[in-house]
Amino acid sequence: MDSRQKQEESGMDNQQKQGSLITDYGQITLSKNRYHHRIHLLNIIGEIEGHENLGSSSKTSKYEHILPQLAAVEDDEGIDGLMVLLNTVGGDVEAGLAIAEMIASLSKPKVCLVLGGGHSIGVPLAVSGDVTFIVPSATMVVHPIRMNGTVLGVTQNYEYIERMQDRIIEFTSNHCSIKEEELREIMFNTKELTKDIGSVLVGRQAVEVGIIDRVGGIHTAMNCLYDLINAKKNSKIEQYEHLNWHKYTRVAVCIWIRTAIWVITIRKMSVIIGEWGKREGVHTVATGNNNNINFIWIITSQSLEFELQ
Repeated sequence: MDSRQKQEESGMDNQQKQGSLITDYGQITLSKNRYHHRIHLLNIIGEIEGHENLGSSSKTSKYEHILPQLAAVEDDEGIDGLMVLLNTVGGDVEAGLAIAEMIASLSKPKVCLVLGGGHSIGVPLAVSGDVTFIVPSATMVVHPIRMNGTVLGVTQNYEYIERMQDRIIEFTSNHCSIKEEELREIMFNTKELTKDIGSVLVGRQAVEVGIIDRVGGIHTAMNCLYDLINAKKNSKIEQYEHLNWHKYTRVAVCIWIRTAIWVITIRKMSVIIGEWGKREGVHTVATGNNNNINFIWIITSQSLEFELQ
């Protein structure tokens, strides 16, 4: 009865922890799938908050919460993959780019799904996964970066903004199939938006231009992540078996070489003893061969145990 109560209490504790993760950080770990993979779900919503706090009425994703959690995902051997849900209007450029770099550099399989919108700095976030999806009704506004507050009208400031823009374009083009020239053309389009520069891509359009990989929802994205995790685990098994095959082959070659050396040595010793016996007039009989052979197998079996260790 006590063990059952402990199990129920531990289950309630886990549910409370998961609930607090959702409430506080918009994150949860999923583990009840048919493969029993443990998948960390990261939700990036609203405006990406940077070095300044936004108003209490704004929904934000804080980089000081997301970056440590991504590091924990990389460090945790129990986490098999990462699913990123995106519905963001953009936000702080450096904070968004930092999160995108962290996601892209994870060794775990990761999939990004754009829901609702992936605007502005949300574009680099959307392409940071191994495979990216967008639902048919979601939109992505691709436009140049903007500066808030006081801006000095000097050449150096313009060059700084241009270099920051190049960083975003380079990251985005390196993590999807669109070329830099095509991305610049979409980004600096002056014919579509009346009060801004840029383009609006709806669902399949983002796939057609090469920014997003596929159109699909959560079911398709999760199945894709399962496949990525299974492929990674199978490759580890094949690599392990490949290494073991080389290992046992090396041991077999060592046994064969050592056995051949001992056989040659015994034959030479027999010839030498026979010649000595003829010179000295002593009758010799090769009665030690069986003992020598047994001695050979003892040596080789010990060598095998040493190699296997």
